[in-house]
Amino acid sequence: MNVDRRTALLGALGVTGTALAGCTHDDADIIRSSGAPSPTPSVDARPRWPLTGRLMRTADAGQHAAVAVKVPDNENEHPQAGLDKADIVFVELDGYRDSAGYSGTRLVPLFHSRMPDDVAPVRSMRPVDVPLLSPVGALIGSTGATGWVLNYIKSFAEFVEGPQITYLETKGTGSYGIDPARVRTYQGVTYYDRAVVCHPKVLAKQSRKFRTGPSRAYFPFATTQTEISTETGQPARVVRVPWKQGHTYDMGYTWSEKAGKYLRSMPWGPHTLVDGRRVTTDNIMIVCADQKYAKIYSGRGGPEPIHGIVDASGTFYYAHGGKYVTGTWSKGAVNQPFSFTLADGSPLKMAPGQTYVELPRANAKVLFKA
Repeated sequence: MNVDRRTALLGALGVTGTALAGCTHDDADIIRSSGAPSPTPSVDARPRWPLTGRLMRTADAGQHAAVAVKVPDNENEHPQAGLDKADIVFVELDGYRDSAGYSGTRLVPLFHSRMPDDVAPVRSMRPVDVPLLSPVGALIGSTGATGWVLNYIKSFAEFVEGPQITYLETKGTGSYGIDPARVRTYQGVTYYDRAVVCHPKVLAKQSRKFRTGPSRAYFPFATTQTEISTETGQPARVVRVPWKQGHTYDMGYTWSEKAGKYLRSMPWGPHTLVDGRRVTTDNIMIVCADQKYAKIYSGRGGPEPIHGIVDASGTFYYAHGGKYVTGTWSKGAVNQPFSFTLADGSPLKMAPGQTYVELPRANAKVLFKA
């Protein structure tokens, strides 16, 4: 597949929409400011984790691959494991559409500063994983993908590694396992689709190409308190992100003063992990982009979903500490990072921490409540 076709496939699409993020940070991660103007602003040159903006203990602590894992997100595939250790969690289209033509969601937790022992359950890759993960040279843990998607991802092997490190391709390495408690039987047939577990620490060792880790920050992180863009933002103590018609299937976030984070909810209730703990996040970035489906069908599941984020731009909302700001996002080629510009023309500055990135459709009506 040539570059022009690949670019067209993931969409040189103009978009409008919304996004947000809630975040607290460790006091050590930023330089506290008194608010008084300084004629010579200090520059914080301490080494930081590229995916969270948090401080590293040593400059070489991040010299290892970043590992993403494809995690299903439908109600019957919960609870999940390992999300709490992710630096970034992408929320994208699942691809299996309901009778009204709307898809549920699939998660892509990305690990680098912390590597959990287990991430579960594990499912297949999607085309949008290429532009989301190429900026950091990530490995993609999965159970595979439909034929054309595998070929598409292989064509970007210089930026990401996925088809070579699936569950089947790494048999015997210890990169994956099976959780017997998640194996199910239906009409006499045994299914393992909810039972595959990924071990990111082991999977990271299967690649030699990306062992040095991300070479640049994924988001524009602030290093001082006053730099954080939401310091002058609008109230956003409750956020609802619609993934289907109206608000029938929303991802929700509620700011908790006690936790100092946003608490995440699924359409059916609180988002909890396998150990019963509530899913929380420091930041939430909502990037609304055009959505379409490839004309090449992937079998019984139908066509593969595509998010228009390559050579594209649109509207974002970012929330932190119960406030949000808005502006325009843009992205060039698949290996280029997102750029975020506030409505007043200044660059976005995010607080250090974990970030959930929601990718709803371009005209999604994201709700913010004070």
